[in-house]
Amino acid sequence: MPKLARILILSITGILTLTGGARAFETEARAAYVLDLTTNTVLLSKNADEPLPPASMSKLMTVYMLFDALRDNPNVSMDTKFVVSTRARQMGGSTMFLNERDRPTVEDLVQGIIVQSGNDATVVVAEGLAGSEDAFARMMNERAKTLGMEHSTFANASGWPHPNQRMSMHDLVILSSRLITEFPEYYGYFGQAEFEFDGRAPDNRHNRNPLLGLGIGADGLKTGHTQESGYGLVGSAKQGDRRVVFAITGLDSEAAREQEAEKIINWSFRQFVEMKIADEGERLAQAPVWMGDVQQIGLVAPHDLSVLTTTMSQEEPSLEIVYNSPIEAPIEEGSEVAELVVTREGLPDTHLPLIAERGVDRGGFVPRLRSAGHVLAGRVAVAVKEMF
Repeated sequence: MPKLARILILSITGILTLTGGARAFETEARAAYVLDLTTNTVLLSKNADEPLPPASMSKLMTVYMLFDALRDNPNVSMDTKFVVSTRARQMGGSTMFLNERDRPTVEDLVQGIIVQSGNDATVVVAEGLAGSEDAFARMMNERAKTLGMEHSTFANASGWPHPNQRMSMHDLVILSSRLITEFPEYYGYFGQAEFEFDGRAPDNRHNRNPLLGLGIGADGLKTGHTQESGYGLVGSAKQGDRRVVFAITGLDSEAAREQEAEKIINWSFRQFVEMKIADEGERLAQAPVWMGDVQQIGLVAPHDLSVLTTTMSQEEPSLEIVYNSPIEAPIEEGSEVAELVVTREGLPDTHLPLIAERGVDRGGFVPRLRSAGHVLAGRVAVAVKEMF
């Protein structure tokens, strides 16, 4: 069987020359998770997988289900009108003040949930898509598992307190990242400052996200608060080409939530910087081929490869290429055959894919005999020869 080869890259043109280390962020939140979405780098994790009451932050799952229906269900569009039940009208807390005579459109409901945090709107969506809120909660639980949300359970669409309504901060960031990347055509609603349905609830028309309008690139996503959960916020901000997504909960006041969220954004963009490692199509190494019509194949970047590093790091990152050596033919051009592992001070390792530069066919009798002979001679030597 092919053995695992590790290639140490001693130097790449333009590799980082930085000094010092990032200042650790000590959050006052009970739980927190901060992700640099652009490079998929975890910047902060505190009790991130603990299932906690999410309050209205769980409305993001209802929004995701609705966006999913807009994408996949031909019977659901932004103009589709939904029925308002008595149960929806009777919802307390923050609402759109819907009544049974109303027929809000999907676009009305999207804005009512995101901007007004309307509990009534979430029930209308749940009943409109699944027939009942209980059935919708089951759908939410099933969909959450497919999204990799391992520490979330749903009992309702609104986030109303319930012992089975739980989400982790990690899961909230997974969900938010999906909303951002899968539905860019709808994501702008999260940055909408205000919405008022049919002239109702003028005192509840403003978006509760305190970060919007601060000039720090914040453009989403959702706040939450109950007595049990404390004050929480799932947020995202974009500065330049970088985007950060984060979730915090358990703060003791609106002011503390706002201050903590703003600090996280500033820290994320000031203490870390994105650095390019390779251009799309750039060959970083060659690997031996087994039983192919050529003996070596180039390992190239499938797209521009970048990593995050601390702005004050004292050490250059180390880079290794890892693959099963030799790579067995046939090999399809563009198939993932190796991994670039980047190690830096103060950050988890980043694993980036490398692909085959060209296709390799199975070799004829002579190349296959040569390969077989090479293997019989001792394949452990392959890894030693590849070190440079």
